[in-house]
Amino acid sequence: MEDPMERIGSEEDSGLESTIKEDLSMEIDPPFKENVATAEDWRKALNKVVPAVVVLRTTACRAFDTESASAGSATGFVVDKRRGIILTNRHVVKPGPVVAEAMFLNREEITVHPLYRDPVHDFGFFRYDPNAIQFLDYEEIPLAPEAACVGLEIRVVGNDSGEKVSILAGTIARLDRDAPQYTKDGYNDFNTFYLQAASGTKGGSSGSPVIDWQGRAVALNAGGKTTTASAFFLPLERVVRALKFFQKGGESYTSKWEVVSIPRGTLQTTFLHKGFDEIRRLGLQSETEQMARHASAQGETGMLVVDSVVPGGPAHNHLEPGDVLVRVNREVITQFLRLETLLDDSVEQNIELEIERGGTPLSVQLVVQDLHSITPAHFLEVSGAVIHTLSYQQARNFRFQCGLVYVSEPGYMLSRAAVPRHAIIKKLAGEEISKLEDLISVLSKLSQGSRVPLEYISYTDRHRRKFVLVTVDRHEWYAPPQIYTRDDSSGLWTVKPAFQLEFMLPSGVNVEATPMEHIHAYNHQGLTDGATSMETSSEHASAVLHSQNETVMLEDTIAKENVLLRDGQGAAAVANASIAERVIEPTLVMFEVHVPPSCMLDGVHSQHFSGTGVIIYHSHSMGLVAVDKNTVAVSSSDVMLSFAAYPIEIPGEVVFLHPVHNFALVAYDSSALGPVGVSAVQAAELLPDPALRRGDSVYLVGLNRSLQATSRKSVVTNPCATLNIGSADCPRYRATNMEVVELDTDFGSAFSGVLTDEHGRVRAIWASFSTQVSTLNKKYKKKRKTKLKVGSNTSEDHHFVRGIPVYAISQVLHNIISGGNGPHLLINGVKRPMPLIRILEVELYRTLLSKARSFGLSDDWIQALIKKDPVRRQVLRVKGCLAGSKAENLLEQGDMVLAVNKEPVTCFRDIENVCHALDIGESGGELNMTIFRQGRELDLVVGTDVRDGNGTTRVINWCGCIVQDPHPAVRALGFLPEEGHGVYVARWCRGSPVHRYGLYALQWIVEVNGKPTPDLDAFVNVTKELEHGEFVRVRTIHLNSKPRVLTLKQDLHYWPTWELRFDPETAIWHRQTIKALDCQNL
Repeated sequence: MEDPMERIGSEEDSGLESTIKEDLSMEIDPPFKENVATAEDWRKALNKVVPAVVVLRTTACRAFDTESASAGSATGFVVDKRRGIILTNRHVVKPGPVVAEAMFLNREEITVHPLYRDPVHDFGFFRYDPNAIQFLDYEEIPLAPEAACVGLEIRVVGNDSGEKVSILAGTIARLDRDAPQYTKDGYNDFNTFYLQAASGTKGGSSGSPVIDWQGRAVALNAGGKTTTASAFFLPLERVVRALKFFQKGGESYTSKWEVVSIPRGTLQTTFLHKGFDEIRRLGLQSETEQMARHASAQGETGMLVVDSVVPGGPAHNHLEPGDVLVRVNREVITQFLRLETLLDDSVEQNIELEIERGGTPLSVQLVVQDLHSITPAHFLEVSGAVIHTLSYQQARNFRFQCGLVYVSEPGYMLSRAAVPRHAIIKKLAGEEISKLEDLISVLSKLSQGSRVPLEYISYTDRHRRKFVLVTVDRHEWYAPPQIYTRDDSSGLWTVKPAFQLEFMLPSGVNVEATPMEHIHAYNHQGLTDGATSMETSSEHASAVLHSQNETVMLEDTIAKENVLLRDGQGAAAVANASIAERVIEPTLVMFEVHVPPSCMLDGVHSQHFSGTGVIIYHSHSMGLVAVDKNTVAVSSSDVMLSFAAYPIEIPGEVVFLHPVHNFALVAYDSSALGPVGVSAVQAAELLPDPALRRGDSVYLVGLNRSLQATSRKSVVTNPCATLNIGSADCPRYRATNMEVVELDTDFGSAFSGVLTDEHGRVRAIWASFSTQVSTLNKKYKKKRKTKLKVGSNTSEDHHFVRGIPVYAISQVLHNIISGGNGPHLLINGVKRPMPLIRILEVELYRTLLSKARSFGLSDDWIQALIKKDPVRRQVLRVKGCLAGSKAENLLEQGDMVLAVNKEPVTCFRDIENVCHALDIGESGGELNMTIFRQGRELDLVVGTDVRDGNGTTRVINWCGCIVQDPHPAVRALGFLPEEGHGVYVARWCRGSPVHRYGLYALQWIVEVNGKPTPDLDAFVNVTKELEHGEFVRVRTIHLNSKPRVLTLKQDLHYWPTWELRFDPETAIWHRQTIKALDCQNL
């Protein structure tokens, strides 16, 4: 499998004693038994065994307990043919939701369901329908744990390294190896011995039978070392016990099993088997050692010693690390197997333990706890997070009490607040969280978009509580909170709503006197009660304002706070701050942008962005902030704004993404600032003309992470530098057809802000750009070979900053304020017409006129272009047309654009101006272009395209793949499939069917079951007819134009089909389920 535990890195030896024990291993183990098997014996055994070994393909649909969401392959083998039971490892069966298929030797594939996974030991069972196997003759493999011995020649038969069948030979070298320690924060076996052999098994061989020459399974392959050829096998005694319980439950396979309870007891204590030499140093009395040696089996060399005790467990405050176990219920116990047998037979009963602590005999009475009671069997899924009670496995790893509220996967809402995986939630919204029901109760009271405090602890810093603010999703990025519960009779996890949806209050609804409401007041610290009332209740605000006394008090308070604000304001408080810095600081805003993993559209390359924007419009009804698209990349994001002029953080909404230029506009609700904030915050004055020239002095002003203004006087070195940003591995927005401003000095690639003149008027925004830089793999970089092997090149993101002239921002702002010509968008409760942008969808680049002359451009045209623009001395050439654009079949790569509408053009702004003029005139949206192509001048009529600033507003999730319309960065590659190009796979989800079957991103789905899917509507119509569990044939075409046909199995239970669409009428992203499976019909 692909889990880390199956590819163990390296194990550290536990000191000198462990090393000595390794050296003495052959003396400790039972005597060597001579192997008399012949090659013919092995051939017969393998012929019998191999047909019963299956390849298991598993998909962990959700992160849960010790496991992450994943997909991989492993091995299992039939141990009960009549009942349809397959034995494999626990980490294959998974503790959480899993979907699996088993493939037999003859390539018959059947669905298998989890039947049992042991809470501690690394074994579990799948069940299948034996009648589904029609063409294979096979027999179950008998289990013979008693046959394992040192020197036994064995064969490991399984799916090693992804091979269908592999047979590895080995010899059992040890029977008393300590359970392997795989990871510090995941699954580990304990309280058992392991067998060890020199057999280099790898990923995929987990769950393989370890057989002897008689075809009996003597152990279960579990793991190994990657640094050596050592394999670790689990003894089968406890496996045989569990299997007998299921065999007693029924004589044959049934679609729904009667739930069988396998008694498992625990003291929540980890024991280690240590040799008598070390135990003597712990203080063991010689009389006790003599008694233990005499009472134990011949050859016993040690006893069980307490290694750790889980807080809050039955043994807490009774047993301590270093305690030597002598007797249990008056019986001498020196082996794990006998101890576990006693515990399993004494669930919920008292037992007496006799121990020695530092040589002092002690006797303690303990109650054996039901191990299944501390094994989580349900979880809460909210905003992509998986939260459940802390299991015994993780409680042992982290030294926490079982049953605490544990974050198995933080998802979006929690990761946005920097809550890590493995966190323990202690408080939410001021209420104590001691169990999962407490968390659900608090969540049911929260309104959408509310911000509440959360306290948590982490095992990496266990002695300190962390305090963060959690923001409840305002948009419907995810399904409402749901509870998943394990159903052992079917092997599935049933799902139901965590609470009634009406209890999840919409944003703006006032609930009385709950702790979470105080966070709203916290965000408006410094305001009076009256000012807060203006925010939360308009009627109460009116009453306050109509009261003369309270109005006077409010005005006095605002006046005082304005004084404090002026005294404490960053730039104003600095005596030597420039005029530009003083003027511009109240207009600056710090952005924190988070993109939900479920909506990572348009190739966006990260889930978190930050940067500085500038307020370009501010009134009592609306504010607009301009920022680069490397900070606000997509509209499907949550934006938080922190103002330099006033200490407050409020949400913003993306209202415009320019289709070409590297800027976005974000709106905020001015009333959320309060009266003091509204007066403190100001809008910058934009100065688009005249354009900057080389040698002009400008002030670069921005914010540091402390929201303090920082400025530097600089000189423009190049006001019209062109960008040449290549396409990323995963196509995403890249700035094209833009001229930017370069300075002689700046604050580095992470500093953004604005460029102003000496009076604080904004000439350009100092924006961040993103590109990918190809780097050599270190292994090959040292060799400096001219020919690199495949895979030696890697790409990493690189950011740089340049100035963007504000003329385009000024035009868009004017259209929004005066009323655009596009569709309406709800902004702060007011519907406003948004602008449409007419563009020539062609990527251009510049060529110097000296080079153009070499290509054959006439002297007359060169002189005309120089006369038009004596500074640039360049001509624009076509690099490529966007696929699907009106210019696609007219302009060709390498064409020189000489004139548009008989007017020479020399820069990108010339093209933009003539496109803008088309909206004013009545030309029908076409340009009369004069081009130079292969030595000839041509006059062409080229159409233009109209684009809005909404970005992608619709996404569909089917079987775990996120599909959308191809965004401009994809179209800029110049290729769209002829079969249909409206269903582009942007992302895929781990643990989903597409992860299992390999339908990854960067390709188009053009057919489903032979039916064309040219657009999203057609795709929805085809997929909603598909049933749960149905195999689907999908035809795709990759970005490199390579076609492919694959099949996948639809899973509507764990992965329903849903759509997310932005509604401009409400300015909310709404989620709609297209097709799901009703749990009542399972």
